[in-house]
Amino acid sequence: MEVHCHGFGDVDFSDFTKVDLARLDAWCASEGVLSLPTMYLHREQLAEFETFVHEYHRMRGEGLLPHVAGIALEGPLLASHGGTPAATVWAPSRHEWERLAALGPYGLVYTVLSPDAFSPASELHDEPTARDTGFDWLIPLLMAHGIRPALGHFTRADPLRSAEQVDEIVETAWRSEWSGNGVRVVTDHLFNDMPLLIRHAFRSTRARAERDAVIASYDLPAWTLDQMARIVGPVPAAIMRQAAAGRIGACVNFDGEHVDLAIAARAVQLMGVENSMMMTDRCDSARLGGQDLHHRVDNALWYQQDGIVAAGSVPLARQMANAQSQGLSPEDVRTLAAGTAHRVFGLPVRSEARLPVA
Repeated sequence: MEVHCHGFGDVDFSDFTKVDLARLDAWCASEGVLSLPTMYLHREQLAEFETFVHEYHRMRGEGLLPHVAGIALEGPLLASHGGTPAATVWAPSRHEWERLAALGPYGLVYTVLSPDAFSPASELHDEPTARDTGFDWLIPLLMAHGIRPALGHFTRADPLRSAEQVDEIVETAWRSEWSGNGVRVVTDHLFNDMPLLIRHAFRSTRARAERDAVIASYDLPAWTLDQMARIVGPVPAAIMRQAAAGRIGACVNFDGEHVDLAIAARAVQLMGVENSMMMTDRCDSARLGGQDLHHRVDNALWYQQDGIVAAGSVPLARQMANAQSQGLSPEDVRTLAAGTAHRVFGLPVRSEARLPVA
């Protein structure tokens, strides 16, 4: 399953008014994957998004979209927009959250939000509508409608407090009434857009020249869950600990550019493959969420004009091969690419479903 993907072929999922769902399903079928297309949402397009999700639900109910397992949002409640278009980062009012939550039964399976979205360091702190809500109200609302919070896009101002907020949201989610199936909390990709104590990626030619020495200095085989806060930082440590306990379905990118493959593989070993999902953050075209993208000469990531990473371009089959190159067994790779996601999102595992050939 391609969890957290932004565009296949020439289709930008965030331009959802133009997304041909039948064509998307056919594309997924040709690649042998299920997908969770992930979209950005401008505030003024909320009504159009509601229409789109209802149309998805109608087609899915008629058996026309067997390969599109749900719809996801990246944002809008992000403390740090990172590679997300700034115009798609905003603080919904209570009424707007109620409209979004109402889409849960129609196919909206998760929305990425920042645990520190209401903190003083958040880009949304001064928005008037940010004061209308809080996680004590929002998380039970999402749970009641079967929508998972996907934790990500942290500030770097107060890592200890951000880690505490991760734990608080997870605890609130697991205490709330839940109308969905599967795991109640997921994450945006681990190690990206969060405060870290390590160098997690080596994206330039110069950085890759230093990579082996840096990775050796981390002594990855000696990593243990109880030491993660000291080694990688409080926020990723909180996510990894909650995932290992089965309370979070954690997304990990195996394109080798968002996160170094050795670090990604070691994190999965610590959390357990049964709690970890491979995500692609994939976009096939040079446009995403209304912004033009470009490649650099020394990696395959997509960048915005300001030099910030916006998305990846490595499909699931190649990520599976990357994971296996790190010593993960074929069975573990299949769990990362399919089994965990089916369990997390409460989907039946069909024995006839094929995985892409790596």
